[in-house]
Amino acid sequence: MIDTKSTLAVLIDGDNADASIIEQILNEASKHGRVTIKRIYADWTSPQMKSWKNQLNKFAIRPMQKFSYTKGKNSTDTALIIDAMDIMHSKLVEGFCIVSSDSDYTGIAHRLREEGFFVMGMGKAHTPEAFVKACENFIYTEILSHKPVETFKPKDKQPKKEPIEKILQTEIQKQQVPKITGKILTNLITKKPINIDIVDQAFEMAYNNLTGLAYASRLLDALKKVDPTFDIRNFGHNSFKKFLEELKPKYEIVLDDDKTTMLVRKAE
Repeated sequence: MIDTKSTLAVLIDGDNADASIIEQILNEASKHGRVTIKRIYADWTSPQMKSWKNQLNKFAIRPMQKFSYTKGKNSTDTALIIDAMDIMHSKLVEGFCIVSSDSDYTGIAHRLREEGFFVMGMGKAHTPEAFVKACENFIYTEILSHKPVETFKPKDKQPKKEPIEKILQTEIQKQQVPKITGKILTNLITKKPINIDIVDQAFEMAYNNLTGLAYASRLLDALKKVDPTFDIRNFGHNSFKKFLEELKPKYEIVLDDDKTTMLVRKAE
């Protein structure tokens, strides 16, 4: 649901953003407020910016021209940061969305939050952790792409013939070691298994001491506070319920008396 009471400035680093998903980027930003300022910073004389030119009028984005005065360097970072500071002092918006995968924006993200502004970031999975953690909310742009996220699928290889002694030894080990069952919940963007400690921290923030239950909505909010990058889409889900179901048996879903509201309980 869009918060129509808040206003947001979307500032895009043209050197570190994908033109093909600009509509998804703006839609994602709109979930946090009305986007009243849309600017993109780049050297528009560069052939690399050709893909952006058709998108500017379509989505009413204001291009900000910044020449590269030194080979191998550009003034995009500085220009975006200066504009962000000007907008901050003018109090034109209540929040900022910085679209980049560059760690150079870590400082401005900290500064804006110190002034009480909401700051979200959008960038690729390789975005440095410093910038990610400086934002209140961070979206990996890979989940905004129409391309399906690749899951772990081992490459097909021709099986090698092994000596009979090794085969027998393997069979004996299988009988001695119990099989580990259960699906490992993996972040498809970072390729890392979920850090259950983060879920535990969020649950501690959200649960009721008397009932031992946490409203699912509060748990979701707490997860985003503990981890700015938390998004159920990172794990291949489109609903929080499906995400919670994969946390079994450590966590389980409980329905409230209204048979609709979801609560979460931690296994003893």
